Amino acid sequence: MNFQTYTTTKGETLYYLGQPDTTKLEALAEGYGDLWHASFDQGFKNAFSDIVYQAVVFFWFVSDFDDLDQCVSWRINPDAFVVRKSVWDTLQGFDTNYTNPVMAAFDFGFNALRYQGAIPMYVKGLFPVAPQATPKISRQDRYDFYRRNFIPSHAVYMALRKGWNPLEWWALAKAKSRLNLKKDMPVIPPKPLEPIQGNPTVSYIIPTMMRQDFTLNLLSDLKQQTYLPTQVIVVDATPENARDSSLYRPEDYPFEVIFRWQTTKGSCRARNEAIALCTGDFIIFGDDDIRIPPDFVENHIRLLQTYGAGAANGLDIRADHQQQDLTDLAHKLQNYKGQRWLVGCAATFNNANSCVLRKHVQTLVGNDINFDGGYGEDSDFGLSLTKIGVDVLFNPFSTNLHLKPPMGGYRFWGSQAKLMGKKRKAQPWELDTPVKSIRPVPSPTIMYQLHKHFTAEQRKEYWVKYFVFYLFKGKFWTLPMRIFWLPLRILQYRKSVFYAKKLMALGKRTQ
Repeated sequence: MNFQTYTTTKGETLYYLGQPDTTKLEALAEGYGDLWHASFDQGFKNAFSDIVYQAVVFFWFVSDFDDLDQCVSWRINPDAFVVRKSVWDTLQGFDTNYTNPVMAAFDFGFNALRYQGAIPMYVKGLFPVAPQATPKISRQDRYDFYRRNFIPSHAVYMALRKGWNPLEWWALAKAKSRLNLKKDMPVIPPKPLEPIQGNPTVSYIIPTMMRQDFTLNLLSDLKQQTYLPTQVIVVDATPENARDSSLYRPEDYPFEVIFRWQTTKGSCRARNEAIALCTGDFIIFGDDDIRIPPDFVENHIRLLQTYGAGAANGLDIRADHQQQDLTDLAHKLQNYKGQRWLVGCAATFNNANSCVLRKHVQTLVGNDINFDGGYGEDSDFGLSLTKIGVDVLFNPFSTNLHLKPPMGGYRFWGSQAKLMGKKRKAQPWELDTPVKSIRPVPSPTIMYQLHKHFTAEQRKEYWVKYFVFYLFKGKFWTLPMRIFWLPLRILQYRKSVFYAKKLMALGKRTQ
């Protein structure tokens, strides 16, 4: 690569190809991005749409975002980009197994974003606008990319979806014969966290239901924080006949605590009621059934300030049973088998452990209450942040132990969705059409999310994969029974789509 170099005022070296606007580089280098391009203006936006056969709707960045001057995008123009030298050297540059430089650049950006803790970003105006020539990606390029990055079944699935074309299978066989799956890819280490700058205020939100004892344990952990929250807001939906008001004593805490008894239904409504009361510069969202170490709040603020970011997910560790405590969390972290020390764009959003600048929460107004009674509200919130240009980073420094007790919590209401007949209590997403003889599957709120955030083509691939998995993921001897029940499963899927479209007609609601 015939790179030219730019050295920032802090002495960091940036590599670049093409003719970037160097006046933008200082500010970009101060942020959380690691590689910058302007490929949307050069015909690359949404190129290589065949990624849908693997990513479908389970990867936020399967499509590029609209109407943003700066956003995450892995579709890099190989002839015009800027990258931190340290990142290029650590990730070892483009994969030389590709003959097409476009695919080598896409491979680099995709893996950097999804697995290696580096963040590639589109920046409007960073490079001159070029004629909108769609990059050429051949059939062989597609299979080479799939062979290098995914297990073989994904490439086989793509070949099947492309029809019984012998050229597809020939390209698949050729890729398999000369390329191997990547393993043990290097990752970008986190930056050392800087001390907290200034005196930022923090509001901590706890929605809870029939878990007062767990909530009190979390409040006890918050009292031990090295950086105390300014304000804690507990919105409790415990029914009146099951609550003990005497347990909530605001005077027991070294910060403002607001206890509210929730009269509405749903965790999204609970969070929105709490958001309306928040005064902090940052809002931390937490579940009621977690335990947090003393540096939890401090590390959330330090990470966001160090990286200059607006939102982060902490590391959520599942407990073995609900009696475990912070000693068990420390032991689990010592024996953590995943890739822990990595800060990049998070692939999900977790309401159990997340921190967001309050101004960004206010931009979204709050959670979409169309998700109440179902699933997917946290992912919807995180993706909604990303779509307004607020990228969610992964924060390995703020950890929690998630106890997951079998009883209590807002899923108590949602569990009614599995019942049928007279015992069933209507869910919020049923609106004016109660469920009768056919229970919608998947959850209508998950289907609503697919319609809200993804294209018709992506939803079609979700539909295909859903039924492929239904038919062929189980034991072979149960296949005849699954085929027998297939017509019912199709009706259930269509019923889920029916409710999702009714929610779409309402649009996002926050109260």
